[in-house]
Amino acid sequence: MQTTQTQVPGLALSDHFLEVPLDHREPKGAKITIYAREVVAIDQAAANLPYLVFLQGGPGSPSPRPQGLGGWVGHMASRFRVLLLDQRGTGRSTPIHTDALAVMGTPQEQADYLAHFRMDSIVADCELLRAALLPSEEPWTVLGQSFGGFCATHYLSVAPQALREVWITGGLPGLDTPIDEIYRWTYRRMAEKNLQYYRRYPGDEARVRHLAAHLMEHEVELPGGSRFSVDMLQQLGAPFGMSDGFDQVHYLIENAFPAGSARPLLHFGFLREVENFLHFDTNPIYALLHEGCYTQGFASNWSAQRVKAEFPAFDQILKGPFFFTAEMIVPSMFDDHAALRPVAEAADILAQKADWPKLYDPARLAKNKVPVAAAVYHDDAYVPRELSLATAARIPNLRTWITNEYEHNGLRADGPRIVDRLCDMTRGRV
Repeated sequence: MQTTQTQVPGLALSDHFLEVPLDHREPKGAKITIYAREVVAIDQAAANLPYLVFLQGGPGSPSPRPQGLGGWVGHMASRFRVLLLDQRGTGRSTPIHTDALAVMGTPQEQADYLAHFRMDSIVADCELLRAALLPSEEPWTVLGQSFGGFCATHYLSVAPQALREVWITGGLPGLDTPIDEIYRWTYRRMAEKNLQYYRRYPGDEARVRHLAAHLMEHEVELPGGSRFSVDMLQQLGAPFGMSDGFDQVHYLIENAFPAGSARPLLHFGFLREVENFLHFDTNPIYALLHEGCYTQGFASNWSAQRVKAEFPAFDQILKGPFFFTAEMIVPSMFDDHAALRPVAEAADILAQKADWPKLYDPARLAKNKVPVAAAVYHDDAYVPRELSLATAARIPNLRTWITNEYEHNGLRADGPRIVDRLCDMTRGRV
């Protein structure tokens, strides 16, 4: 393993690079590199502190980049060596970019490569990293946010001996819930979120409808070559599950209607804002493998697109309030987003793939002895609380903190309080 060291105000940083198998079933086969940044308070840099491994939400997003003592990372860096893992395919861990995938081979070869970037491979990477950093094989603490919580639950299924305690924020998954049922929950929750949005910003109902009508009547291209379609307009609702999500979307939409204008004026500045608002092209794993987060021995068959037909409010573009979607990945994205077009065939192959391995072992989880604390956000738009609580009932030694104080971005909004609470829960202090 290669390591380099740097500093930011108050924090000592160590960059770790480790070569791991692309396919953990073939340890002598092709290799990729994973990267993790170790963070510790400067005045504790020489101390023998335990490790806290952070598993980021996503999939397809790198870990946070610390700039100082703020947030939960700085807060915990005096008690732990915080390990910020860039999950494989993200950040500095052999990143996946669609232009590189496009020249990798056939669509089938691209899909076969991408199939190695799910949570089972991420957890296997963690175990190799643990062996490199802790030759005595000491267990460590894991914090999983959103998709990172899915990874942490898989970790409990396959290597509980590696875990001293587990903290989960907004990411306790259904263990064997059919994917269509998951999307039924999230469409219902997003319908509620849309109505809440228009109650906060009632003037946006007409604005958004006018914008949708304009996109139906005109071909609009974003500066980077993507097609600004009605489907893409719906995707702008992705942050509705965050505490500031309604405001983000409102301030974006109002820029399409300059002062004194009753109709959209899609100037360069607005179109550039739309382009910057979405990250499916810069974080392609999200689009390619989001439904793969839920598939265990079955194909997704574009579940979000199929289930959408059961919720006609999301298709009544001009007849009622325009409903935004959230984490729903649909085939049209691979036509609309310029950077995704080269991997459209690979995406369809992944959607038809039926031999995904199991992610969770309910029988093993039913014998869990690792202390686990999970913050379950009552109004979560992405990970339905109903499924989280059903899972919690099946895993002994797991305590839940059910709260409507926070939305899905609670860790970003009030991280120090949340991690302190979860730590106290696993250690019996509350």
